[in-house]
Amino acid sequence: MKATHVLVRCLENEGVDYIFGIVGKETLDLVDSISKSKQIQFVNTRHEQGAAFMADVYARLSKKAGVCTSTLGPGATNLLTGIASATLDHSPVIALVGQAGHDRQHKESHQYLDIIGIFEPATKWSIQIKDSQTIAEVIHKAFRTAKMEKPGAVIIELPENLASQMIPDNAMTVTPLPIYRPESEAIQAAIQRINNSQKPFIIIGNGVVREEAAKEVQAFIDRLQAPVTHSMKAKGILPRSHPLNYFTFGFNEQDEVLRGMEESDLLIVIGFDFVEHLPKEWNKKKVPIIHINAVPAESDEYYPIHSELIGNVKQTLQAINDFEIEAKSWIPSGNLRGQMIQAYHIYEESASALSITSLLHSIEKLTSENTIVISDVGSHKVSIARTYQPKRPEKLIISNGFASMGIAIPGSIGAKLACPADPVVCITGDGGALMNFAEIETAARLGLSFVIIVLHDSKLKLEEQMMMKKLANNYGTAFGNPDFVQLAKSFGIRGVRPANVHEFENMLTEALTKNELTLIEILLENE
Repeated sequence: MKATHVLVRCLENEGVDYIFGIVGKETLDLVDSISKSKQIQFVNTRHEQGAAFMADVYARLSKKAGVCTSTLGPGATNLLTGIASATLDHSPVIALVGQAGHDRQHKESHQYLDIIGIFEPATKWSIQIKDSQTIAEVIHKAFRTAKMEKPGAVIIELPENLASQMIPDNAMTVTPLPIYRPESEAIQAAIQRINNSQKPFIIIGNGVVREEAAKEVQAFIDRLQAPVTHSMKAKGILPRSHPLNYFTFGFNEQDEVLRGMEESDLLIVIGFDFVEHLPKEWNKKKVPIIHINAVPAESDEYYPIHSELIGNVKQTLQAINDFEIEAKSWIPSGNLRGQMIQAYHIYEESASALSITSLLHSIEKLTSENTIVISDVGSHKVSIARTYQPKRPEKLIISNGFASMGIAIPGSIGAKLACPADPVVCITGDGGALMNFAEIETAARLGLSFVIIVLHDSKLKLEEQMMMKKLANNYGTAFGNPDFVQLAKSFGIRGVRPANVHEFENMLTEALTKNELTLIEILLENE
C-alpha cells in the first residue's frame, strides 16, 4: 500500500474527521490519499495560519486532536503562529508537513528550510519521517504526545520521496491514555492543610475545563464555601449569581480580585497553567499554595507549594470530595464582590449606544446556554474576559497563551465543525478580522452558519492605550478599513450595520434564528 494511504489509515484509526490545510507539490500524494477516505474530510483553507487556528479550536471543543497540513517552505512557516498558539493554550494539534526529498536536503535547495528546527521550540514534539516503514509508529506516538497532559502541538514532516513508497498497512491499536491519581497520603495531607486554614481562596485555571472537572470543582466549592476566582480560560464554571464567584483574574491592570487573594492564608490552585498569568503578578505576598494539577508545578519564588496533588484533576477532586472538608464561609473585606460587579459591568445597564459592554450584555441575553463565543485578541478581549459571563464552561474561547490576533474567524469554522448544533458568535476587532478574513470564503463554501461581529474603530486600540500610558504619545496604531458590510456581501454572505443597541439585538436575533452566516459591523470610532 502507498505510504500516504497507510498514513491516512493511521489517521482514521486515531479518529480524525477533518484535516485543514492547503495542498502543495510535496503533499499531492497525501491529499490524494485523503480524498479516498470515507471518514476524513479535507478542508482546503485560504491560508495555512487559518488552517492551524481551525485545528486548534476544533481540538478544544471536540476533545479530539485537530489536524492541519501544509507543503514545505512558506506553507510550513505559515502554520507556525497557529501551532505555537495551540501549544501555549494546551490544545492537541497535529501538523503534517510536506518536505523536499532526502536527495536535496543536504544542500541549498528551492524552498527547503529546516522546518523541524524552526518548529521545535513551538511544539511538544517535532519529527521528520526518515523511513516510511515507521509511519504507523510515528503517527501513533504523535497523537499520544499531543493529547497527554499538558496537551500541545506536534509536527510530522514527510519528505516527498517517501510519500509514494509501498509499505505494509500496519496501523497501530489505539488505547486510552493512562489516568493517574495522587497518593491517598498526599490527599490527606492537603485536606488537613485546608481544614487548618482560616481564609482559603480557590483559583481555577484552564486545566479544569480541559479535563472536564467542572462538576467536581463545583462540589468542592460548595463544601469548602471559600471565595473563587478563575482565569479567562476557565469562565463558566460558576454562574455569575453564585455568591462565591469573584469572577476573572489575570489582567495586567485593575485586577480587582487580588485584594481578596492577599487576605487569604492559603491559595488552592486547581488546573492553573503559568502561561495564564505568572504568580509574581498575583501572589506578591507569597501565600502558601496547594497545587492540584495533572503535572508538577514549575519552580517559582512566588508559588510556594505546601502540598502538591499530581494526577487527573477530575479524579483528584473526586477523591478530595470523599473526605471531610470544613466549611470556611469567609468573605473578603470591603464588599469586594460588589465592587467587582460594578467595575467589570457584570450586570446589564440600560444603554442605547453601541459599546463593547452593551454588545456583550445583548449577546448574553439573547443566546442559549450552548452558544460558543470566540474572541479575537485586542482591547475587546479584555472587556470580554471581564464582563461576559458564559452560561457553561468551555463556551468562551479566548487565545491567551500566545494571544495571536486573527484566530477568531478561522477558529469559528473549527468550532462549528466540532459542535455543529451549537450557535457560534465570533467577536473580532478590525485589526484581527482582516488578518484571516479570506476564511469567510471557506466558511461559506462549507455551508457553515455563524455570526461575525467586527468592531470597527480603525486602530489597534490596546496598543494605543499602552503607548499613551508609557510614552504620552501615539504613533503607528491607526489604519484605514474597507466597508465591511459590502466586503461581506462580496463573499456572498449577509452584512449589516446597526445604529444602536436595539437594532443590534434585532440583527443578532435574526441571524441566529435564520441560521445563516452573517457579519455585523459595529462602528466604534467615537466610543
